[in-house]
Amino acid sequence: MGSIEFKGVTKRFGENTVIGDLDLTIEDGSFTVLVGPSGCGKTTLLRMIAGLDTQTHGQLLIDGKDVTHARPGDRDIAMVFQNYAIYPTMSVRGNIEFGLKNNKVSRDDRRQLVESISKTVGLFDYLDRKPSTLSGGQRQRVALARAMVKKPGVFLMDEPLSNLDAKLRFQMRVELIELHKMLGTTFVYVTHDQGEAMSMADTIVLMNGGKIQQMAPPEVMYRQPANVFTAEFMGIPPMNVTRAGADGIRVGFRPENARLSYAPLDGAFTAEGRIVTREMLGSETVYQVRGGDDVFMVKSADSGIDVDRDVYLAVAGEHLVRFGADGVRIDAPVTEARPAHA
Repeated sequence: MGSIEFKGVTKRFGENTVIGDLDLTIEDGSFTVLVGPSGCGKTTLLRMIAGLDTQTHGQLLIDGKDVTHARPGDRDIAMVFQNYAIYPTMSVRGNIEFGLKNNKVSRDDRRQLVESISKTVGLFDYLDRKPSTLSGGQRQRVALARAMVKKPGVFLMDEPLSNLDAKLRFQMRVELIELHKMLGTTFVYVTHDQGEAMSMADTIVLMNGGKIQQMAPPEVMYRQPANVFTAEFMGIPPMNVTRAGADGIRVGFRPENARLSYAPLDGAFTAEGRIVTREMLGSETVYQVRGGDDVFMVKSADSGIDVDRDVYLAVAGEHLVRFGADGVRIDAPVTEARPAHA
């Protein structure tokens, strides 16, 4: 149906190499999220899948078929954009059935398809409304319904929730997860929001500088980062990473795995510092602890530690991650987490 494979793909814009000799396989039926900082190449990858950009070198296959030079309309994909790209003068029905009309689908078949899809996304009662009368979330559903009605093998989504407020983004994330389970087709989703990636994906592809830093399920990427970049990008707050010797070895630990106390603590890693800030987040409190040249972030259920107090910090050995001088995690499992390509 919708597996995607990049084989030695390079993309250049003039002298600028955006993607360099990339190999990547996206499994059929997966919810794969491409995430990374601005300019990392994730949107370029999505546009190459869609056929909106052509790779400079390499081969692209969709469902085993070479589509390297295929037109967008011949790729069995549908794309949902950040700005919805719906027609303001058309009704919801008109927007959803627009592509079906172009493909000469009969009126009766169009009506059945539109009504079925609109019920799925909760728009059946709004079919005769104009987009200007809908909320942001409803307009996003119109864009989704217009993509779904094509029954593609692959859904491509380019930061589709970035224009929504925080509450609506959460709601739409849940709806997209449920929609993916119901359709069983391949979703490829681009975002710069690593929290969004963690909550939605069954596979995350973390990119930086046009290269894959790690490809793994969210929990593996969070607990077993392949390199320092992954450790410091994934997580809110991110992993604390500090030097652990003159040979360039560094250790890292997640903020929730550190303990704080006014008295000395035992642990495989210990430090002393002072509480600089305290941020209460409901059931958790995030402390910033400054010790010498290091600043550590600590998550705790204890909200009673005072700012400007000296504290001791400790982390048990099983919660420590070691990185070599090259930034790659030592003893990283090859089958689950891959370091950045050389």
